[in-house]
Amino acid sequence: MLTDIDTNEKENTNKVTLMTIHSAKGLEFKHCFIVGLEENLFPSLMSLDSEKNVEEERRLFYVALTRAEETVTLSYAVSRRKWGKLVNNNPSRFINEIDSAYIESEVPKSTRIGIFTEKKGFMRPVNNTSGFSKFINNQNENFIPDSSDKLKTGMYVEHQAFGKGKILDIEGDMPNTKATIHFEIAGQKKLLLKFAKLKIVSE
Repeated sequence: MLTDIDTNEKENTNKVTLMTIHSAKGLEFKHCFIVGLEENLFPSLMSLDSEKNVEEERRLFYVALTRAEETVTLSYAVSRRKWGKLVNNNPSRFINEIDSAYIESEVPKSTRIGIFTEKKGFMRPVNNTSGFSKFINNQNENFIPDSSDKLKTGMYVEHQAFGKGKILDIEGDMPNTKATIHFEIAGQKKLLLKFAKLKIVSE
């Protein structure tokens, strides 16, 4: 959404413009800030019912990234209040799909928490949005997740973003089974197993 002050370019040359990603299509700015990069928010909770919907959100994220001419700053809230309750958040999977080579951050990839600034010219379209695949899925190629139906309470597992942890509880039926896992560094997280990509370390 744009306001009158956003559209009046002559009177407002030094300003911050707030808009949705959809509104930003076709536009470019020297510096962009993408906020709210949390699981269940971006990608949205409603999109998690199918990989097709998640992929559409991923393409939208690509659109947001490529609006920047110089830098992109990515951020998410470690916790936010929802319906009167304080809820802890996991960082968006989209953050962890970006190759570390394109990120300027003092925070290790396995514990990415906070704000990330992308380097100038870090990512541009290659013919079409399919070029985005060249910049994602560049994580450890030797990491092979186990089938989610092999996971059990008490197992020690490894996640590419959160590191090693112990499964405290598994609840629900497939395809909506969730696991509560306490990670050594990232703390306690609740993950949807069909997307979690966990590797069994020991039983």
